[in-house]
Amino acid sequence: MAKKFRWGAKSITNKRDNNEDRFMIDPDGRYFIVADGMGGQAAGERASEMASEIVPVELEKRLEFKDESPETVESAIKDAISHANADIMTLAAIDVNSLNMGTTIVLAVAVGDSLYVAGVGDSRVYRLAGDKLLQLTKDHSLTQALVDAGTISEEDAKTHRFKNVLHRYLGSKEGNNGAEVKMLPLTTGHRYLLCSDGVNEGVEDDQIAEILKRCAEPQQAADELVQASQDGGANDNITCVVVYVD
Repeated sequence: MAKKFRWGAKSITNKRDNNEDRFMIDPDGRYFIVADGMGGQAAGERASEMASEIVPVELEKRLEFKDESPETVESAIKDAISHANADIMTLAAIDVNSLNMGTTIVLAVAVGDSLYVAGVGDSRVYRLAGDKLLQLTKDHSLTQALVDAGTISEEDAKTHRFKNVLHRYLGSKEGNNGAEVKMLPLTTGHRYLLCSDGVNEGVEDDQIAEILKRCAEPQQAADELVQASQDGGANDNITCVVVYVD
């Protein structure tokens, strides 16, 4: 039996002059996307907008969202991300106003009784199962690479001078093969958060878990997460999409 979803979302400019974040939610609940752009002037906005428009189109070309094999879904997600990456790189190369633009992306795609999660950059997807919050995506940041190498600790990474420097994102050569796709069983009661790094800038994981667990409605959780991040001192744009599995 197919699972049903409830969802809520919120995106704010916060302390920045413009909002370079974008989110996209399929009206039928087949996919959920958050993108966080970067680049001078309006380039970051353009990159995140391109990613959030191109990836859905490419997914819908490749999937029926019913009984496809895991291999088919993984290939479709990677191809969609690669297509968006190529288009962003092309525009950056030919348009002086788009020079050096890029964007992160995270997405969750529902096919059959499974949810497929992927990301490039440092936006994140979390799952709350019972009392346990798990980060499903891996940050493609220099600080995470240093943590993985054992050079710095997780605590050091929070305040490291390179914490916002990405080595993989859409708009870079590395973005073409940067998406690791995870397949998860759709389980009633599980709650998911897709967010830009503005959320993590102001909210610790234990507070994310508390809000997701306490809020009966996903829109309430999205609103509270954004407010908590603001209260926690986040400076960046703040965007989150919250999905509950019923």
